[in-house]
Amino acid sequence: MRQATRLLKIETGGRGFHEFTPALADFLRSARMGEGLLTVFCRHTSASLLIQENADPSVLRDLENVFARLAPEGADYAHDTEGPDDMPAHIRAALTQTQLSIPIIGGALALGTWQGAFLFEHRRRPHRREIALHAIGE
Repeated sequence: MRQATRLLKIETGGRGFHEFTPALADFLRSARMGEGLLTVFCRHTSASLLIQENADPSVLRDLENVFARLAPEGADYAHDTEGPDDMPAHIRAALTQTQLSIPIIGGALALGTWQGAFLFEHRRRPHRREIALHAIGE
């Protein structure tokens, strides 16, 4: 059994979905793992991770619209230390995921045909996000 780790940095342009599936595949190639499990962990409380469709961009637009309704800016939140998008960002992160587990089969991510890994940035301004990667297998 072997392990490999890396910290992946993702520059966001602000709120929205940022696909990073190719970076995961590159990491996996460098780790030279045929079988195992990749854990992907977001080290932030105002961004999250999703495995979602990467073929039709309207899926991501619809998801963003739903989250805008679920956690709107301008509601009467007590926590607004970093601005009006701060607490909605925390709510969105709480409703999604900060960690993904993706099987490694035949040296590749076992994602479905239309699936991609996305960082879901919940803040309006650009951020530099860190994603911890950990692969274990052989």
